[in-house]
Parts: sequence; structure tokens; C-alpha cells
Amino acid sequence: MESALPPLPDLTTPVLVGFSGGLDSTVLLHLLAHAPAARALGLRAVHVHHGLQPAADAWAAHCQRVCDQWQVPLRVVHVQVDVAAGEGLEAAARRARHAAFAGLLQAGERLALAHHRDDQAETFLLRALRGSGVEGLAAMREYREFGAGQLWRPLLRVPRAALEAHARRHGLPWIDDPSNGEDAFDRNFLRNAVMPLLATRWPDAAAVFARSAALAGEATTLLQAQDERWLHACRDGDDGHALSVAALAALPAPACARVLRLWARQCGLPPLPGHGVARIQHDLLGAGHDRQAEFRWQQARIVRWRDRLQVAAVYPPWPDGWQADWDGRTPLPLPDGGVLALHGAPGFDAPLQVRQRRGGERIRLPGRAHSHLLKHRLQASDIPPWLRPQLPLLCDGTQVLAAGDGIVAAPLRDWLQSRRAQLRWQPPGSAN
Repeated sequence: MESALPPLPDLTTPVLVGFSGGLDSTVLLHLLAHAPAARALGLRAVHVHHGLQPAADAWAAHCQRVCDQWQVPLRVVHVQVDVAAGEGLEAAARRARHAAFAGLLQAGERLALAHHRDDQAETFLLRALRGSGVEGLAAMREYREFGAGQLWRPLLRVPRAALEAHARRHGLPWIDDPSNGEDAFDRNFLRNAVMPLLATRWPDAAAVFARSAALAGEATTLLQAQDERWLHACRDGDDGHALSVAALAALPAPACARVLRLWARQCGLPPLPGHGVARIQHDLLGAGHDRQAEFRWQQARIVRWRDRLQVAAVYPPWPDGWQADWDGRTPLPLPDGGVLALHGAPGFDAPLQVRQRRGGERIRLPGRAHSHLLKHRLQASDIPPWLRPQLPLLCDGTQVLAAGDGIVAAPLRDWLQSRRAQLRWQPPGSAN
């Protein structure tokens, strides 16, 4: 029944509708197109053209006709779905679609998607079958941060039957995607085979699953607040990106696991794999204080150093034997993406050589009569071990004048001070 559709909340921000042309998004766009507040704020729509179906061009044309009829500006975005990434066609298409949405969403704007209660029930079941924890079982949220704005699912509590009744009552045209009938996809199998079977025994199964997802969401909100307090107590270091090993070890194991996942997420790392937390707890928290233990996954790395867990980037190696002559007049790009620069002086008196460490180098520091092994000076320095292989050595023949900008030999220090100049090394991936 049409009356089953809840009224839209009072809108205060512009809305961008994800419009596939299917039943669900057609009803959502119809509701918003006939809401004066949405129009006044600048309602617009986006159709993502995946190119996966022979009728993809016809679908885009259909969406354009509907938007023209309802006077809603439409943007059609063509995307390439990377099926070679190994995550499956459904996930790859979703990733490409969300990237397109994020690229169009403006600051303060809402992306409205037409997920409904039956979608929520399916998501809950899929997450349960994957062994997800409470966060995963919370399934989809009505609101969450997304791109430059916010993702909004206003129909999340509405059953699909109510959407179809609304569409038929108003004579709305929609597209039926033939791939929705292919049970090879997990979600389609649940929708076409499992959910109808469950409904024969438990008619309210979809509503109950959606309710369980909502309860999991409430529990997640409470847990996340506690996780933030635990994480704050474990932070160590000026930048807040390091965690105290002692503080982590003092937490109960489940709390420690939650803190590690939250910390990795806040550091912008990929989600920790299923075995990742156990590996960190055993290999890093349980390691001796003098060991540089680490855990790597994808292009991320967590390292234990000086009784802290720290995020360490994975850097590209330098080419074997790389060396460059440098006069200091312009910044020198390094093979790994780092930069070496001289500030406050027009250049060196004669070109110097820049290369990577080879082992056995010695350096004479200011105020010292004898030279020291560079390896020992690095071990005593605050330069993290994962950055040391990337250190550019500035040399005059066989004499090492500097390792990066933190360890500078006496002759170069005197030269720099006499000219009020500075040597600056920007490690790979650091901000300018």
C-alpha cells in the first residue's frame, strides 16, 4: 500500500540520487522529485553505466527519459569494472559504482540510495554466513559519512512489496535487470531461493532479520564509544599514530582486538584480515622489546619498535647501484619518491654524490675526533628502522657527509652553518 511508505524527513541539504532505473531507485526518485523541499535544494541524479549487460545503453537512455519527464538533472557516468581484482563481479561493480558516486558527491550533499528492508535482511544473512561480528551484522546504516558528504538510505525500513505497490499505483516505468534472476550470485540466491522458503515457515523472516541488524547497530554504537576510550588510553607519541605495547597488552584480548581494528581504520589502512589481529597480538605484542617484529598485508605494515606499535609504509626499493651527482641547485628526486633538497644556499662548491647505504660506511660527527660506524649512529638515532634503507647518503668521494638530514658530518655541518643553509630530506610518501 502507498500509505506504507513513510514520509520523507525534512530536508536541509541537497540530494544526489543513485538512479539505476530499477524499481527501488525509481520509487525513491519519484518521491524526491515530487518533494518541493528536495527540488528547492537542488535535487539531481546519477546513473552508473557499468557496461556489463547488452542493454546497458538502453538503460541509460531510459533513465534519461524518466529524469527529463520529472525535470531532474541526470549525470550518466561510465565506469570500468575491474573483475581481475579477485573480489568477484558483484563486489567489483559495487566498488566501481561507489567510486563514481564519491567522485560526484559535493561537500554537504547527501547520496540517496534505495536499499529497502528486504535488502537489509539479505545483507544481515550474508554477513552472518561470513562469520561477521556485531559490526558486520549491523549491515547497512540509514546514515553514514561518505565521500565529501553523507550516504542516506531513506527506504531502509520499507518492504519491497510496498515499493512495488507505490510504483504500480502511480504507473511508474522501471527496468528489470535479467542478472537479478541468476542464482550464481550469493545475494540473488538468498533473494530468489532462501528468503521465499523461510517465509513459508516464518512469514516475518525479513522483518525479523532487519530488526536484528538494527539491534546489532545499536550495540555497535555503544561498543564504538568504548573502543574510542580504549584507543585514546593506548595512544603513545606526539602524532597519536603509535600505540603503547604495554597499554594494549593490559587490555582483555577482545578489547585489544577491537582497538587494533579501530586504530588501523583511523590510520587509513586496509581492513585487517581475519588472522591479522591474532598475528599482531602473538608476534608483535609478545615479541621481545629489542625485536623489530612486524605484520604485513596488502600494501600496509605494522611494526613494533621501542615498545610501540607504529604504521610503517611499504616503500619501493632503489635500483641496484643507483647513484647521482648533485650540485644542490635544485631538489633531487630519489628513486623511491623521496626528495633531497638544499635550502638557503645556491648550491655546493662542487657536485657531490648521492647513493644508498652499502654497509660499512663511517661518518665523523661534530665534536668528535674519530669517525663512527654509520650503522651504530643510526641505531642510536630516532630514525625508524623501516626508513633507514631509504636514507640517501650524501658523499664526497668515499667520505660520507650526511645520512638523510638527521645525521650530518662535521665538514658539512660547518659548511651549512657558515651559510645559514639547511639540508632537507623528504621521505617517500611524506607531505611537502
